[in-house]
Amino acid sequence: MVIFLKNYSIWNDEVNFIKRDKLDKNINVDILVIGGGITGISCCFQLIGTNKKIALVDANSIGSGITSRTTGKLTFLQEGIYSKIKKYSNANNAKLYYEAQKDSIKIVKDIVTKEKINCNFEKSDSYLFCEDESKINNIKNEKKILENFGCEVKEVDSLPDKNKCGYGIKVDGTYCFHPLKYLVELEKVLLNRGVKIYENTRIYSINEFGNYYICKSDKYSIHTKEVVLALHYPYFTVPFFMPFKVHLEKSYVSAFLEKNNLNFNAINLDKPVKSVRFYKSDENKYKIFLYGSRNLAMDVNDKKHFDKFKEFNYDYKYLWSNIDIITGDFIPYIGEIMKGVYIATGYNTWGMTNSSIAAVVIRDLILKKENKYINLFNPKRGINILSLPLVFGSNAKSYIESTINSNKKFYESVRIEEINGKKIGIYNYGNKEYKVYIKCPHMGCNLVFNEVEKTWDCPCHGSRFNIYGKVINGPSNFDITYK
Repeated sequence: MVIFLKNYSIWNDEVNFIKRDKLDKNINVDILVIGGGITGISCCFQLIGTNKKIALVDANSIGSGITSRTTGKLTFLQEGIYSKIKKYSNANNAKLYYEAQKDSIKIVKDIVTKEKINCNFEKSDSYLFCEDESKINNIKNEKKILENFGCEVKEVDSLPDKNKCGYGIKVDGTYCFHPLKYLVELEKVLLNRGVKIYENTRIYSINEFGNYYICKSDKYSIHTKEVVLALHYPYFTVPFFMPFKVHLEKSYVSAFLEKNNLNFNAINLDKPVKSVRFYKSDENKYKIFLYGSRNLAMDVNDKKHFDKFKEFNYDYKYLWSNIDIITGDFIPYIGEIMKGVYIATGYNTWGMTNSSIAAVVIRDLILKKENKYINLFNPKRGINILSLPLVFGSNAKSYIESTINSNKKFYESVRIEEINGKKIGIYNYGNKEYKVYIKCPHMGCNLVFNEVEKTWDCPCHGSRFNIYGKVINGPSNFDITYK
């Protein structure tokens, strides 16, 4: 029997974050980093020692966003990413991206070693495999591309857990770690070196005045020369036209006890997506298993997707979901979007490596240093024509469908009512009702209730709210609390 015990990530049970103060006065800094996930913390780390006054703010708490929901892989074997980049961009950019991923792994390894960070960082060989014979040529093509880059690749017909596959490849020099342990230890380094960190500090506006910006929270302002938007879905980017450049994917992840002493990571090229890695806590061994991924705009019944785990009949201890931003050419957007304002987003499901290389690229841009990846990741590059039908179609479908149909047939514990001309979502739990407005404050899409994780999720751009209406992930900058 499958038992869903904890509907949140395993990483959340493994760390104790120290609560940081909310911004309580106006401050002046050289650099403001908005976002306290692995990208924001890494950016601050790369900037310490530069004689610049740095502050970081997070709308909620450090590490509470997308970083807490990752599988924690540090690998350059990323499904068929190099074939995709070669197709949607060019071969030179595919090679540059490969080098960036390799550099990123080294960056994390060096930080872990130098700062003596205990984050379960360990070597873990990576596998790419398929069970469907029609995908064999795709993997062979990826193998050929990697070999042309100078990478040593081995062919396999099974994974280390003895599970047979139609065909697979293996590379070494890849790792896994505990993303939140890494984050909390890196945060301590920042605090010891003078970086100011504020939680529960939401920035509502960024306005340019001459050679500096004023970033306003609810009561106070931060004057800064430069701003880093280390946000999953940057919301201060109207000229950037984000909805026309990306679409979002949602994946479903579990963790359950593993008896065998295994240590590898793998992902397939089949549908549904299967991804595995192994993790040893102080007391137990776990298998972390991602099963299924969907376009955020399609088939929004989360419970149905979570229920697919039941076919494996594992005793799940944790169950959660994650949302990833997919760019049109499968290359992240990292760099300067306007004078003194930088973004890092669109990691295409591979945030643990791309976040670290993003921090170095942004550091070098701020310090006016050369970096061979600046042009590769340039966020000002044009919209990819080949991917435009998918991107535009996904965003249009999600907006139209969510606007027309707010009351889903699959709801078991929720009803939708209209009160004073506004649609209200009412979640029933026990003898209590939890009411929220169901229109997303970001761009007006109707929210969908996630019956497993107990959140209201936006099918357009990925904002999430708890049952009380508090926003827990952007791009929405406002709550949906019923008043």
